[in-house]
Amino acid sequence: MMNISNLIFAAIMSGLMSLSITLATTLVRVGIEQNFFSACLEAWAVAYPVAFFCILIYRPLSIKLTDSLVKKLHL
Repeated sequence: MMNISNLIFAAIMSGLMSLSITLATTLVRVGIEQNFFSACLEAWAVAYPVAFFCILIYRPLSIKLTDSLVKKLHL
């Protein structure tokens, strides 16, 4: 079920994760040069919405898999 807390969680988590990964991969790809921040923001503009929708789609499955694994570990 989609509710406001799921949307807020997805917005925050996708923003933080996509920004972190974008910063790291851009740093590896171009290094610290004059165009570092513009290259990073360009990549993040693509990564953020992708990450947002992936979190919305995969979160329920991840919760189910986590619950299943935790139950198996506590046998």
